[in-house]
Amino acid sequence: MLSQYMEEFEQEPFEVGEFIERLTWRTNNELQNSEDFSPVALHDTFIQTIKDLKILQEKQQAKCERLEESLRQEKESHAKKISKLQERHQTAIDWFGQLDEKINSVAGKIMHLGEQLENVNTPRSRSVEAQKLLNFMAEFLAAGPMIVNDIFTDAARLSEAADVIQKLYAISQDLPPGKFAESKRKIEKKYDEVERRLIEEFATAQKSEDIERMKALAQILSQFKGYAQCVDAYIEQSQMQPYSGKDIFIGIVPLCKHHYEIIKKVFANPQQVMSKFILNIYQLKLHQYAMTKLEDKKDEEKYLRTLYELYSRTLKLSTDLQIYMSTIDDDLLQKLTQQIFMKHLAGYAEMETKCLTAKCSSELEKFYASKKHQKTQTTKGFRRNMEVLIATRANINIAAIEDYGGETFLSEELAINMLQEAKAALKRCRLLSSEAELPANAVKLNDILLRFLMHEHVDYALELGLQAVPLAEGKVFPQLYFFDVVQKTNIIVHLLDKLCHTSVIPCVSNTAKYSDYVFKKRILMEQIETKLDQGLDRSISAVIGWVKVYLQYEQKKTDYKPETDVDTISSAACLQVVQSLQPVIVQIKKCVDGENLQNVLTEFGTRLHRVIYDHLQTMQFNTAGAMCAICDVNEYRKCIRELDSALVTQLFDILHALCNLLLVKPQNLQEVCTGDTLNYLDKSVVRQFIQLRTDFRIIKNTNYLKGIIE
Repeated sequence: MLSQYMEEFEQEPFEVGEFIERLTWRTNNELQNSEDFSPVALHDTFIQTIKDLKILQEKQQAKCERLEESLRQEKESHAKKISKLQERHQTAIDWFGQLDEKINSVAGKIMHLGEQLENVNTPRSRSVEAQKLLNFMAEFLAAGPMIVNDIFTDAARLSEAADVIQKLYAISQDLPPGKFAESKRKIEKKYDEVERRLIEEFATAQKSEDIERMKALAQILSQFKGYAQCVDAYIEQSQMQPYSGKDIFIGIVPLCKHHYEIIKKVFANPQQVMSKFILNIYQLKLHQYAMTKLEDKKDEEKYLRTLYELYSRTLKLSTDLQIYMSTIDDDLLQKLTQQIFMKHLAGYAEMETKCLTAKCSSELEKFYASKKHQKTQTTKGFRRNMEVLIATRANINIAAIEDYGGETFLSEELAINMLQEAKAALKRCRLLSSEAELPANAVKLNDILLRFLMHEHVDYALELGLQAVPLAEGKVFPQLYFFDVVQKTNIIVHLLDKLCHTSVIPCVSNTAKYSDYVFKKRILMEQIETKLDQGLDRSISAVIGWVKVYLQYEQKKTDYKPETDVDTISSAACLQVVQSLQPVIVQIKKCVDGENLQNVLTEFGTRLHRVIYDHLQTMQFNTAGAMCAICDVNEYRKCIRELDSALVTQLFDILHALCNLLLVKPQNLQEVCTGDTLNYLDKSVVRQFIQLRTDFRIIKNTNYLKGIIE
């Protein structure tokens, strides 16, 4: 049992309640009749279990005491071992200190001995070196032909020969010229020879990419006056091969990156060498490449594109190569770029304006040629006004209106082409113009665009469109093409505004030219808007004038004063007018946008209301005719709902209410006149409509009109 208890105690987690439950369950199962509960048996089991647990506790306590004693003994043993190790460690430290003192003492003695040896050896070495130089000098001082020492002919001893001749050359510079002139000449000749051999050896090492040999030779040559020739030889040989086929720009950055790593390892002054390396690229390679590409100026457009491409790529190249330049050469690449393109940038602005003028003019000529149209002077405004005056006063049309078959002479494609050309020109202008000249150049290009696109194209088309608008009050329904002119003009103006915001304004903002640009554009837009307003006014007048004339001639008196009872339907004249007006409203909505659309629709509806109102004032109405008039007004109301104008809707609602005065019984007139719709109208307006009733003479002396006609 004790082992079973131990297994249960070692389970994680241990629960006392569960242990008692299991003990109880086992006790009940041991009874023969498990259905009977025996508290005595359970009590005996608990007493026995308590005794077993006490025995188990005593055993565990004894075991713990044995383990603690063993742990204490082991602890004491380890403590003794650590104490012995500490003693040995301290002894080692003492020995190390003594050894360090001995080493320092010996090192001091050695250094002292080395200094003594150096003091003895240095004069001796110098003497040997001086003796050696004197021997070589003696050969050069000897009369007669130059004696060639083995050191100067042995290629393996080139470094030694360079050291000797460099020192001899320095000494010879202090010799008086008269007596030692011949000797100095010999030394200088040999000096030049050794220097040339060093440079050739350097070039050979460069071809085989022997970095260590190149570094050694460069270090030796740094003491010679021809060190710059070594640098030049390296640069010339490095840039001898083509960079990258026909496109020189592609290979320059990788070339510089590759050789910069070599230059850092070979030369003692890598920044200066790298600056000269890049300088050679700009002054020789890039300059020659640019001159070749830009020598042909016959095709001005191609020349300008090439100039922009070369200049922009050179600027980008300068940015990429700036990391290889020293801080003192911070603006060197910019100056080199300006030197390369100086001649071309000087005449750029004049050529750009000339090219843009030619392109825009050519685009216009091709457009009008495609339309088989010969541009004429649009000075017919006075003639148009006289035609309108004569037609109005004499009721005749003295000349046919030329509408060019509905052609607007406006082209979005042409506008886009011009805008694209101007955008490209302005893009080049921002890059190729100096900061001081940029605003003026941008304004010139913008003026060219406005001249050809807006004055010679849009304004010309507006003039033709104005002349093509039919005269007002014609008997034939007018063919209106000016709305299409408005639509295309709006599109072109929007495209122009977009270009101005992206390409023109950034060039002139915060400069004195900005006000000039804004003034010119404002004047131009006001002229365009004036002609658009004039054309829209004429177009609306033509339609409304036709409505007036059509109703005047086609609306029968009997429509509103039938002699017999007829079906209550809208008149034929009204239906024809509504049918003709609906396409006009659709066209206006299609062609006009923004706030102008609502203004045009409101003006259209207001004028239509006035014509219909005045037309009804010319009629007499009986009961059946009044029903027909109300039907007509309802048709007009359905038509003008498409205008989406609250003012026009209100006007026709009032007109409908006035027509009700023609229909209601005389005794109900007072009630209708004081209704919500007519109560605020002037009494004279109400009285005029009541007088249109055929029974007005009968009811005017009755009390039905009391307060209305007084």
